[in-house]
Amino acid sequence: AALELQAALTHAVHGADVVVMAAAVADFRPSSYADHKIKKSHEAAADGSADESAPVVTLVRNPDILAGLVEARGSATTPVIVGFAAETGDEHTSVLEHGRAKALRKGADLLVVNEVGAELGFGQPTNDVTILAKDGEICGAAAGTKREIADAILDAVLEL
Repeated sequence: AALELQAALTHAVHGADVVVMAAAVADFRPSSYADHKIKKSHEAAADGSADESAPVVTLVRNPDILAGLVEARGSATTPVIVGFAAETGDEHTSVLEHGRAKALRKGADLLVVNEVGAELGFGQPTNDVTILAKDGEICGAAAGTKREIADAILDAVLEL
């Protein structure tokens, strides 16, 4: 899915004034795919017990689509590129600090940072976001319905 999205966006971005990216489809994907169903084994293990093992899935990184769009744009100023960062804090770093690091790393014109968790972000009717410029500085914030947040993001885009 991530590779298909990358190909579609690479094609669709030409001529766009603004690209608003969702958070990553997935950071990782399986390194290989089976073209048939992987069935449970009914064979006995070497010691005669039932073999209850499961297959091991090896993962590889998906491409960073947002950073790739920024890189492909080069020094041009359009399209304006907006990314999202669904973040959690940890014992050493806050959500905002993680967001700032991501803004600097990815280089999007705007990065919309929101904290996610069991009752935050995904699937909720309201949200609370901080909008960062590519240098990691706060250039906006919004709390409320998804529509109110979308309006704040578009206002930040218009400022650019």
